This record gives sequence, C-alpha cells and structure tokens, in this order.
Amino acid sequence: MIAALNALVDRLESALVGGDPAAEVAATAADHGTTEYHLRRMFASLAGMPVSEYVRARRMTLAAAELVADRADLLTVAVRYGYSSAEAFTRAFRAVHGVSPTEVRVAGGPVRSQHIVGFRLTVEGRDPMDVRIVHTPTLWFAGHSARVPLLYTGVNPHIAALVESVTEAQNARLLELSRGTDGADPRGILAVSGEPEGELGQASPEGSMLTYLHGVALSAPPPDDLDSMEVPAGAWAVFSSEGPYPETLQTTYAATATDWFPSNPWLLRPGPSVLAIIRMDDACSWAATEIWMPVEPQPR
Repeated sequence: MIAALNALVDRLESALVGGDPAAEVAATAADHGTTEYHLRRMFASLAGMPVSEYVRARRMTLAAAELVADRADLLTVAVRYGYSSAEAFTRAFRAVHGVSPTEVRVAGGPVRSQHIVGFRLTVEGRDPMDVRIVHTPTLWFAGHSARVPLLYTGVNPHIAALVESVTEAQNARLLELSRGTDGADPRGILAVSGEPEGELGQASPEGSMLTYLHGVALSAPPPDDLDSMEVPAGAWAVFSSEGPYPETLQTTYAATATDWFPSNPWLLRPGPSVLAIIRMDDACSWAATEIWMPVEPQPR
C-alpha cells in the first residue's frame, strides 16, 4: 500500500497540468491490485486530506508561482490548471491561499505552499494490534439517525444532541431487538457512522455531512418506524482495545490506517464504520471498545 500511495503521488503530479487526476487514481489502483475506494481512503487517512483537496492545493501552489513570475495572463493560468473561467479559478485560489491571484501577482504573496507528500512505513516498537476478521451475512443497523457535520477533533455536539434525544424507552427497545432472534454481532447499542458525502471512498473535509445512527445490528430488516442502514454480507476487521477513554480509542482509529492496513492484505469496502463500547467505568474515563470496519481481501 505504501508503494501504491507513492506511485499515486507521482501520477497526480504529472496530471496537475492538462491531466485527469481521477483517472490516475483509478489507474494506480488497478496497477497495484487494490481498489479506488481503499486507495482514496488510505491516502486521506495518512495525508490528512482527500485526494481532491491535495490536487487543488498542489495546482494552486504551482499557479501562484506562475503568477508571481508574471508568466501569463490570469485566464491562461486558470485554463492550464483545469478551470474554465478566471472567476472559478479565483475562487479556488482564494480558498487555498486566502488572497486573490491579483494580490499575489502584485505583492508576491503570502501564499500557502503545498509540498509534494511522501509516504513511509516506519517501525517504532509499537504494541501489536488486537484484530480479528469476522464474516457476517447482510446486516441492518437500525435505530435513530441524523445528518450531522463531520468533525475530526473534540465532541461532536450534533451527535451528542442526537444521543441525548433518545429516550430510555427507545434505548430499551433497541436493546431488546439486539438481544432477540434478529439481533446480530456486534451486540448492544452502537455508534454507526456512514460515509461522508463527497467522492467515492474519500475521507472528506470537516463540515461534510454524514449519517450518524444510534442503534443496533440486526440480521433481518428492522421495523418500519426505525431508521436503518443495510450492509451487504462480507468481512469486517474488528479492532479491540481498552484503556483511558477516549485517548485509547483515538489511537486505535489512527493505527488502523498507519499500521494495520499497510501491513495486511485487506482493503476497505464501502460501508459504515461501527463503534461498540463493551465496557466503560462510571466516570467514562476508561473503556473497552471494538471498532468494526467493513473489509474485503486484497486481490492476489
């Protein structure tokens, strides 16, 4: 996977002027026996930004250099970097640099330079991860959901508001469904996060909308009055951890991208990520958790 990511960076660089970055993602995935979905997710997890955002930042970095050098008029630069009008280019330029192309041409800056990223896998004596692969039939995650903005740090107040809005009676009903004949692993009340809106398989910027569901896993379609997400039969990678909460959980999430996926022959498949809290102390400062991620074998 590290080789595929670095190959992707090289191909994206060659496509910044007059090329099609989306086609380069698909071609790189095919060349390295992986999926576009997984390649995009791993790039975004490790680089800290989606492929589309990285491409835009690199294009605007090169465009700023051209403007400072006063090599061409604004429309020519805009077209060279994939924009059909000077107005669209100016909006994208300002979004990256915080100033207009004219201001940069006159004053020489300031601009925010996006360097070419590189990926390396390092070994630092980390503890082995507790992971198991679970195969399930088609699952339905059922409960109470809302569209919420994506936040990478801190407590998401929109999710907190949804959870607080669920009554004790509603939670009791969900737990009864989980324990019943239609219940399925993972058991208990779950935090289910759907894919953020945006390009296929690509981690999205903060503020992107996603579906969050407070509910349970079922092996049969849920009652009509509950919100639900259906996930086809397949494999899941289940990452178990326990320790200070939420620090240990956040570390485990990060390690799935930096350590486990680059080192194992599994790819993410489309579907939600699921958090199951197995045990938690009364102060909510320690927890045993499981993170469920839908996966598929990497092609040989």
